[in-house]
Amino acid sequence: MKILGIDYGRRKVGLAIGEGGLAEPLEVIRFQDSGSLYVQIRKIVESEGFQKVVVGISEGKMGEETEKFVRKLEKELAVPIETFDETLTSKDAQALSIESGGSRSKRKKMEDAYAASIMLQNYLDSR
Repeated sequence: MKILGIDYGRRKVGLAIGEGGLAEPLEVIRFQDSGSLYVQIRKIVESEGFQKVVVGISEGKMGEETEKFVRKLEKELAVPIETFDETLTSKDAQALSIESGGSRSKRKKMEDAYAASIMLQNYLDSR
């Protein structure tokens, strides 16, 4: 099953792909308004043939915002959507991107995609 992992943020969203038990970073979407974000995600889900979406949920106020995002996303997509705890994935993603090398600006650009892939890998491992 091909799964899209999403690390939601207020200005950018990290995406990861999970297939065959392994997750890897896909891309980061930067957006101005949420309407364009939903359109971009729907296009990616349809063009890449994703069969499920897993959205990372954190705690507190950001967790509440993410839950609202998920409810709107459910109206846009024709695939099942699940949520999964993403606690500490951003910290882990920072460490992983530093470990992988490359310039600081390049690492920063993909950090949210790394966080999405860590969350998605944790989800896959828990199944």
